[in-house]
Amino acid sequence: MSAETPAAPGQNDEHYLQVFRRNFRTWRGDRPFWAGLFIVLGGVPIAYFPYAKLQLGHLTLAMSTTAGAGSLIIGVLLVVLGISLWFQKHVRTFAGVAAILLALVSIPVSNLGGFLVGFLFALIGGAMAVSWVPGEPDEAYAAPASFAERDVPQGVAAEPAGSAATANAVDDPNDLSGTSPSNGANGRHSAG
Repeated sequence: MSAETPAAPGQNDEHYLQVFRRNFRTWRGDRPFWAGLFIVLGGVPIAYFPYAKLQLGHLTLAMSTTAGAGSLIIGVLLVVLGISLWFQKHVRTFAGVAAILLALVSIPVSNLGGFLVGFLFALIGGAMAVSWVPGEPDEAYAAPASFAERDVPQGVAAEPAGSAATANAVDDPNDLSGTSPSNGANGRHSAG
């Protein structure tokens, strides 16, 4: 028996749903999952309502419009953008901006953007996609603690605090204005 073998069978076994849930949480945390879900939820009513028939008792309310094809295209594009955010997280900025634009276009095209439900979901999801950034890097790749440590090479001391006065010297190579007294311009520009 090795040290890795459990003492009793099944003692350290996790339920498969716990493993699935932990793996799903890890997968969800690496991408703009909620932004994609909001965009998908915004695309469904935009695509559905122009083709829906609502029954209110014996009254049938048909919401079919002449812009049904445009609504279907906008809704399908929003669903595709939302799903692409889940599987290709590097397209987050494009997908977010496209979702916001499609949500705005859906207002005049498809029953006020799916009766404002689809419009709001797609707009919020697009904003979430644009604002999402990947998580913190590992500790091994973390930046140095202070600004001075990051910009100063090893073995070179930082400049003393009084060196700012020398930056405005006569022969300053950083003077790009061409108006220093050393070149005779004296602050005046020539017009010709």
